[in-house]
Amino acid sequence: MNKNNPVEGAQKFVHKYFPNCNGALLAGSVIRGEATETSDLDIVIFDETFPSSYRETFIEFEWPIEVFVHNGSSYKSFFDSDRERAQPSLPRMVSEGIILRDDGIIEAIKKEAEELLKEGPEKWTEKTIQIKRYFLTDTLDDFIGSSNRAEGIFIANTLAERTSEFVLRTNQRWIGTSKWIVRSLKAFDEDFANQFIEAFDTYYTTGDKSRVICLVEAAMEPHGGRLLEGFSSGK
Repeated sequence: MNKNNPVEGAQKFVHKYFPNCNGALLAGSVIRGEATETSDLDIVIFDETFPSSYRETFIEFEWPIEVFVHNGSSYKSFFDSDRERAQPSLPRMVSEGIILRDDGIIEAIKKEAEELLKEGPEKWTEKTIQIKRYFLTDTLDDFIGSSNRAEGIFIANTLAERTSEFVLRTNQRWIGTSKWIVRSLKAFDEDFANQFIEAFDTYYTTGDKSRVICLVEAAMEPHGGRLLEGFSSGK
């Protein structure tokens, strides 16, 4: 499929579906130079006439389009929830977004997003770190003890997610899922991200668990290492 220029396609879309909106932004991989054949256009709309926010998918102007519609205040609750879960999806889109339309509201909203991203997620408490260490240790032991290749693959998936979360959150950094696990790790520490990728890739391709085990244990070490015996919750 020969697609229109992404900015041109986004502008046409906004003109067709949201001609009276107060502001519009184009975000996502197409503006970061990371687009693939399956990339879509992420468009954020601000329109005071809508009573609440919603999300909708279109195929228009040769592009799959994800539109995120907000009024002048509904986006704030999404900013708050994104910070709480440490995955700043909407703040990131707003911060990086190319302005397609603006009646004077976008600058202030962009500033809110940029300040939130700079501040980072809430710091984990010692109690939270202890709980996360326990579950990370438990998953690591399952991984070490598993002799079933099929089970081991999916234990490794869980271990990768929990390890990335632990490393990033104990450093008060944003986390991610799917492709954003790698992107978040690289934004934090390129060298560590490469070690992380190589360790799990080695396991998936050869079955050798040693690098993954060393990586996970090293991640927990600054916070007390493995934790099983003596852990309690809700007692």
